Amino acid sequence: MCVIIPEIDIYVRYCETDASGHVNNVSYFIYLEEARTRFFQAIGLSKEKRGNVKFVVASAKCDFLAQAYSFQTLTVTTRVSRIGTKSFTLEHTIKDAETGKIIASGSAVIVCFNFQRQQSENIPLPFRVALEKVLVSV
Repeated sequence: MCVIIPEIDIYVRYCETDASGHVNNVSYFIYLEEARTRFFQAIGLSKEKRGNVKFVVASAKCDFLAQAYSFQTLTVTTRVSRIGTKSFTLEHTIKDAETGKIIASGSAVIVCFNFQRQQSENIPLPFRVALEKVLVSV
């Protein structure tokens, strides 16, 4: 089976940098959030199609491997690396779009969550099937 790994391009705006002139660490988490949102759309699980299925981010991390600067274009690749009963893990790679140099890598553990009960719940079968189609071993 051929797995398509969704990727997006991010244009770094000047306001996303800090006093040192490089992209501020907080901005990377915004890029990863955008990548997650677009990832769900790419695999057919946009907010409209998810219905009542809700998620929370239980854990998010980012390792900064090189500096990025304003006016640079970054490419963020997202893939599913693990699917559990109630949660799954997305892995992200951020590269310079021009050179392919890895700038950062990150991950997020996403938990299926029932806000009325305030507790986690099993990933619904249709959602699990969509995630399994793009599951990649890391």
